[in-house]
Amino acid sequence: MTIFTTIPLCRFCTTELPSDLVVEVENMNFHLQKSPVMSKSRKLHRLITHQEENHSSATTTEAEEGRKHSHLVLADFPGGSETFELAAKFCFGTKIDLTSSNVVPLRCAGEFLEMTEGHSEENLISKTETFLSQSVLNSVKDSIIALKSSQRLMPLAETLGIPRRCINSIVSAQALFRWPVSDSAYTLRGRSGRKGVIGSEEDSWFEEFTLLGLPMFKQLIIAMKGSELKPEMIETCLMQYAKKHIPGLSRSNRKALTSSSSEAEQKELLEIVISNLSPKHSTQVRFLFGLLRTATMLSASEACRDVLEKKIGSQLDEVTLDDLLIPSYSYLNETLYDIDCVARILGYFLEEERNVAAIDGRVPTSPALMLVGKLIDCYLSEIASDANLKPKKFYDLVISVPDQARLFHDGVYRAVDVYLKAHPWVSKSDREKICEVLDCQKLTLEACTHAAQNERLPLRAVVRVLFFEQVELRHAIAGTLMAAEEPARHSVASADAHGRGAGEGCTHDRGDINTWQMTVRENQVLRLDMDSMRSRVHQLERECSSMKRVIEKMDRTGPQGGGAWMALGRKFGCKFKPQVCNSHEPPMVVDKREGRPHRRPHRE
Repeated sequence: MTIFTTIPLCRFCTTELPSDLVVEVENMNFHLQKSPVMSKSRKLHRLITHQEENHSSATTTEAEEGRKHSHLVLADFPGGSETFELAAKFCFGTKIDLTSSNVVPLRCAGEFLEMTEGHSEENLISKTETFLSQSVLNSVKDSIIALKSSQRLMPLAETLGIPRRCINSIVSAQALFRWPVSDSAYTLRGRSGRKGVIGSEEDSWFEEFTLLGLPMFKQLIIAMKGSELKPEMIETCLMQYAKKHIPGLSRSNRKALTSSSSEAEQKELLEIVISNLSPKHSTQVRFLFGLLRTATMLSASEACRDVLEKKIGSQLDEVTLDDLLIPSYSYLNETLYDIDCVARILGYFLEEERNVAAIDGRVPTSPALMLVGKLIDCYLSEIASDANLKPKKFYDLVISVPDQARLFHDGVYRAVDVYLKAHPWVSKSDREKICEVLDCQKLTLEACTHAAQNERLPLRAVVRVLFFEQVELRHAIAGTLMAAEEPARHSVASADAHGRGAGEGCTHDRGDINTWQMTVRENQVLRLDMDSMRSRVHQLERECSSMKRVIEKMDRTGPQGGGAWMALGRKFGCKFKPQVCNSHEPPMVVDKREGRPHRRPHRE
């Protein structure tokens, strides 16, 4: 029976025979017997034999002592002292439990100690190889754990081909049905069609995947690209690994992530992720914005940022306002948000829309374009309060959105109003230029009412709003009149046709003829009323214009007492009582029948 006992920095093998071998591994001494170790390890057999031969040339006392006790130092032993302890237990016949985490270190230890079948049957190398092939490499989770354990065993593990075998197992056809297809739902679909969710006990291997080092991760990604895996699956792996190793990539995680990777490693990982993104529109937009912010902070290459901006631009209709609010990390930008970046993203989106419209032979008026128009208007309202935003940059971003992307200009008006309120020092010419972006014909009634009373707008802009509002009113009245006249024309035409049919010999009931005549007469009366209403509207417009001229003349001449106002009242038929009104005096009314004024009796 073999028992290993432990004291600090020592391991003792307790058997019926005394220990005669001390093996030092990582400053840890193992007190063992020579014969079991030499029977399993060709290397230890050779070292012990060589040491005994060297001691035989010494004095008799030293030779006997050397044969009794041997001391070996195994430098750079694969797996360290823990792995050597398991290998020593195997030499003494103790049963050891092979797992996916210790099989690779034991396989390397067996190679280091030369524990082959040629030296002893059922040795450590054959045992570990059998377990590795039949158990570990048939499971994705176990293959990833074994791959992770081989990282600290380089270059011996690489020489034995263990990482390559684990990677091939991970990306093999047998493991395809176990890979996630989307990052948002983490959904898996097996061969039977059953769905599972990553995070359950049987799918916890996905967390192990993110613990791989960057060199091993790069090898795995290269192997995935060379296999039949879908690009979306590779992208999912990239996203999860990046979220684990790049702190601050996601806004949803308010706590600062601690990463053992250096800034150079994070930048290298970022470029690897960006260069391997799927060309299709499958990446989460929020994740892309996280990559873009990180690329700016880590000073990534312009090519990387262009790739991200183009990919975001192709999915701009899925973006939210919170995503577009990219902070300005450069000291060269005076604004709070990176407006130039948003302008480039918008340009990429519009370019793709134009290309699609050119292929289809139509004007770019897709629903995506309408959504982007609303998004940019909301973004303009958000950044308009920035005191450092120049008028030209604000104006350029407003006009960069095509007209067909905006059904109404209420959003533009809101942004302009916020900008003028936050920038009262803007010159008159700049204010007028900014207000030129407003299409008054696309303003709703509420927006027109607010604009007509807005003191921040230039006078020219207010006049334009009032003019188009009056034009719309005239068109509305004209449309109402035309709609009323149309039934009358239809009735007259029907009556004429009815009369012609009667003249041709058709017999009709006299009651029907009277009904048609009454309908025609009523329509004629309605037309006369409409003509009277039209003339009255024109008369009111002329009187309103005349009143405006008189008021402007009074404003220029200044107050001249009450005479001017009395003259204005007489001109437009208004009567003013010259004396002071007495609240206790009964009101005066005019008797229309007699034409004389009389007092209404006062009721107590």
